[in-house]
Amino acid sequence: MKRIDFAWKPVGEAATPALLVLSHLRWDFVFQRPQHLMTRAARTRPVYYIEEPQFVPSAEHLGDHLEVRRDDSGVMVVTPHIEEGRTPEQSQASTARLLAGLVQSEGLVEYDLWVYTPMELPVTAGLHPRVTVYDCMDELANFKGAPPQLREREEQLFGQADLVFTGGHRLYEAKRERHAGAYPFPSSVDTAHFAQARAGLADPVDQAELPRPRLGFYGVIDERFDIELIGELARRRPEWQFVLLGPVVKIDPADLPRGENLHYLGMKSYRDLPAYLAHWDVALLPFALNEATEFISPTKTPEYLAAGVPVVSTGIRDVIRPYGERDLVRIADGADAFEAACAAALAERHTPAGEDRRERADAHLSTLSWDRTWADMSALIERAATERSALPLAGVADD
Repeated sequence: MKRIDFAWKPVGEAATPALLVLSHLRWDFVFQRPQHLMTRAARTRPVYYIEEPQFVPSAEHLGDHLEVRRDDSGVMVVTPHIEEGRTPEQSQASTARLLAGLVQSEGLVEYDLWVYTPMELPVTAGLHPRVTVYDCMDELANFKGAPPQLREREEQLFGQADLVFTGGHRLYEAKRERHAGAYPFPSSVDTAHFAQARAGLADPVDQAELPRPRLGFYGVIDERFDIELIGELARRRPEWQFVLLGPVVKIDPADLPRGENLHYLGMKSYRDLPAYLAHWDVALLPFALNEATEFISPTKTPEYLAAGVPVVSTGIRDVIRPYGERDLVRIADGADAFEAACAAALAERHTPAGEDRRERADAHLSTLSWDRTWADMSALIERAATERSALPLAGVADD
């Protein structure tokens, strides 16, 4: 097992038990919910972010091992390297042994387990966490290519977890009947980061020459993205420039609509997003309404608003409530309605009505922060730990 020695020191208060995070998302992929939460967790406790394995050809294989590196945030990113050709069961058994060795080598006497991916639950076989948290950020079983065993593994995780956090209210409605310790934690926002878009940032080079108006989207472009809608809007409105940022995943890039006013600029760092937003006229949430989007709570909704850009979305439940109901985001389904909503947003940009909408959005955003979300989650974890530690004592008293 390869590892990097480091002197971990908490910021401020004494360290709480370490946190082992089991995720289906690479740490260096799109900066989203896991990264927001775990960078905050790492301020006061050791955090080990365990990615899914990388499979190594036999000729290059040096033995199954963990590659451990420290991110600038303090999070320890742990990547299993497993010889390719193994069955899923063999791979997970090997990873389980490696993780048990990590716990021993790091001297983790007490730690909590945080799970994003039920499919990898078997790798926790040798772990004995103080508290187990299932942070259910999406209904992964509804995504394209989801393994058939995922629902069964999730049921096992419900039986093991002390707490279930959901990435939105719609998802909470679906999970609260399955676990008594379920709590909704919708997408939050680092308002100060995205408010930089209002401070006159320079236009990024790869969009600086594009005409206005610009209608933008950033995020993963996959089966949740309504490519037919964007294609139709681009055809109808050749004077509108559509700026699309993010990796293309699980769909064939050849299927994406093309045109002189469609600009696929690739994946951008979280750091650079405010600069792009600063020069957009409308920010888009053009999600298809399908199984994969029924339970999503897009992180970019409050981010767009924090940047001061008007937002148009399709009818995603966790966008409608609260943003659509409070008239902070325009909700429209179908090409005709979505086109009209974009035109209305463009017309409102520099008007008193537009300023009023921004002020109301800012008031709502003032109630949100990832710092607050993590603090609330931490309090629930500590309460669960206290309740678990009291169980043996209660049993003795009952005798």
